[in-house]
Amino acid sequence: MRSLPLFIATLTTSIALSTLPASGQQRQLPSSQAEVQLSFAPVVKQTTPAVVNIYTRKVVQQRQQVASPLLNDPFFRQFFGDQLRLQQQKPRVQNSLGSGVIVESDGLIVTNYHVIREADQITVALSDRREFEAKVVRTDERVDLAVLKIEAKGLPTLSLRDSDTIEVGDLVLAIGNPFGVGQTVTTGIVSGLARTNAGITDYNFFIQTDAAINPGNSGGALVTMDGRLIGINTAIYSRSGGSIGIGFAIPANMVRTMIAGGADANAKVVRAWFGASGQPVTQDLASSLNLARPYGVLINGTFPGSPAERAGLMPGDVVTAIDGREVDDPESLRFRIATLPIGSSAELSYFRKGQAMKTQATLIAPPENPPRDETQMKGNQPLAGATIVNLSPAMVEELGIPGPSQGVMITDIAQGSPAGRVGFRPGDLMVQVNATQIDTVTSLRTAMEKPSQSGWKITFKRGEETLTASFKR
Repeated sequence: MRSLPLFIATLTTSIALSTLPASGQQRQLPSSQAEVQLSFAPVVKQTTPAVVNIYTRKVVQQRQQVASPLLNDPFFRQFFGDQLRLQQQKPRVQNSLGSGVIVESDGLIVTNYHVIREADQITVALSDRREFEAKVVRTDERVDLAVLKIEAKGLPTLSLRDSDTIEVGDLVLAIGNPFGVGQTVTTGIVSGLARTNAGITDYNFFIQTDAAINPGNSGGALVTMDGRLIGINTAIYSRSGGSIGIGFAIPANMVRTMIAGGADANAKVVRAWFGASGQPVTQDLASSLNLARPYGVLINGTFPGSPAERAGLMPGDVVTAIDGREVDDPESLRFRIATLPIGSSAELSYFRKGQAMKTQATLIAPPENPPRDETQMKGNQPLAGATIVNLSPAMVEELGIPGPSQGVMITDIAQGSPAGRVGFRPGDLMVQVNATQIDTVTSLRTAMEKPSQSGWKITFKRGEETLTASFKR
């Protein structure tokens, strides 16, 4: 990475050369004391007090072999040898570190979920070296964000900037605690927007930057030159574990949905629901749909009563923008909807049979219809020990699965249960038992309680595969 003086010199030279003829290859020194003293220091002083270090402790049970006292007896050692070594569980403390950002002066902090996952103790260290124990207010593993609270007042904060206002090439600073060396600031530019193929969270939509981000930076701040938070640093692309200039940050507009409930631990994160499934538009699809280029989301279907259906969308329509913001794939569409408030109206731009159209969709929370009716199967049958639920839009969002939004799914398998022994897994979607189509938990329970004379023939979906298994009574 270029050092700061080299960066400034290069910038000054390019400005000077723009006034010269094309053949001019002169280089120019800074023309004033102010140009020599150009620095990011004012922005750093403004923003770093609001970035914290986060230390977590987790107690894990580690298995190890210990010698039996019988090994001291030569007779037993001769005949049994290492068989006299015993397996013993020994507690071990795991320590990890990350970063966070103060977003409210009374101690509300946002960080990555993976920084505090399963932690038994969370300690927050401020830039002035004060330390506080933190409690978790809310988490959302689907977006890899968590909100913490410490008991402190009058803390420095970072205000959130609309992440849709930045452009590729804008200067940014990444602030965090890489490798535990202490608070560190690195600089770079926005390298890309709307990165949806990073495979990091369920809501794939990231700001890419070449500012150096390393382990320990997770949860730290990505700030713009006006000193506002544009994203939460969350991941890097690396083969070695170190920064190679490809880092990803969760946009501030998604962060805003996490902190909307403030310090209220009962305020759950509920995101707006669209209620349509779709696929990316390829070059071949674009040609067949008379589109000038491949972009947008081709609608495959709409959920009855959903905002998408009420807005008049139909299978075959191609949604190209939400509130004027272009969408290139289903991940972009999902992100745009998820960052809008429930009850708000979104303007949808779409093509229908080659004609550009617009409509309004009033966004709602995903409904839990039908009720989940969570049930653990019991009795002398192959699904005993499996926990099943009715799928609904709300359940699909809660489970973080792409769909479908209807049917009966296994969400858990009890250890050592018949369901586990015969090979069922969480995520299996029940389709049919013998001649009975399965659409509710009640229908599955009834079908399993009344097997045919030969037993049960169960058809289920696992991912994209449809499987059938037969079990005797």
